[in-house]
Amino acid sequence: MRLEAAAMPVRVVTDSTSYVPTDERERLGIKVVTLFVNFGQESFAEEGLDNEWFYQRMASGSELPTSSQPSVQSMVDVFTEAVEAGEDVCGVFISADMSGTLESARMAVEMVRETHPDARIELVDSRSNSMQLGLAVLQAARAAAAGASLDEVAAAARATIPRTRFLFVPHTLEHLRKGGRIGGASALLGSLLQIRPILTVTGGTTNVWGKVRTKKRALAEMVSVLAADMESSGLAEVFVHHINAEAEGREFATMVEEATGQAPRIVGIGPVVGLHVGPGTLAIAYRAERDLPSAAAAS
Repeated sequence: MRLEAAAMPVRVVTDSTSYVPTDERERLGIKVVTLFVNFGQESFAEEGLDNEWFYQRMASGSELPTSSQPSVQSMVDVFTEAVEAGEDVCGVFISADMSGTLESARMAVEMVRETHPDARIELVDSRSNSMQLGLAVLQAARAAAAGASLDEVAAAARATIPRTRFLFVPHTLEHLRKGGRIGGASALLGSLLQIRPILTVTGGTTNVWGKVRTKKRALAEMVSVLAADMESSGLAEVFVHHINAEAEGREFATMVEEATGQAPRIVGIGPVVGLHVGPGTLAIAYRAERDLPSAAAAS
């Protein structure tokens, strides 16, 4: 009788815009490649950068900083380390419509295969960022920790995408406008004083979910959407994000817990996404137990 070869262990790799909490990354062995933020000619790795320092410097400057993707070599190094340790690799990255990170990863895969032709590396476009990306990363890493094959780990990440929702309310759209990342929210620019937009990520870009009059109403509406999704599709886990607004984040987390019975984990959004969305932003990212209604159908 012929025995099937045992599946190789799988290393999950992501980028720094996933903002997966450090303890989860360490527990599940998730590797992270960093993006960068740039003030003029000065460049800083997002990974390990102090958020408070960054947002203070951003507020004191006259020009918005920029962000840049990981170097191809940093991807090569992480992939090569895993392959030489006898591991397959599943890379789950920020939306290709938001960053060139995935393209850097594709280039790195080709370079690794020049020296390691049998390397098995699968790449997944999460179509989002922050903990909507992070939720796909976590599900992939949990599958890997349970002994799943590379194909199964990549499938776990892809299956997570339609089960997640990312809703956020920025303090202002000015940062999105200046950074050119506003996507379908551009229609709001002419009426900033009259509305408070609720934004989401659909199809890999930032789009409008809804429009209300105040931030308080926006947060209540986000919780209402979450509650409706929980009723229709179940709720597996939920995170609250904030950008340099920890006290508001805790208050919002209390609202979420009262509505769902689940205490969300509070996670700060780092500089790369933060510079595009701006301080004061609050968000929820959650994973349902089943596929969610599409944003188009729900909004």
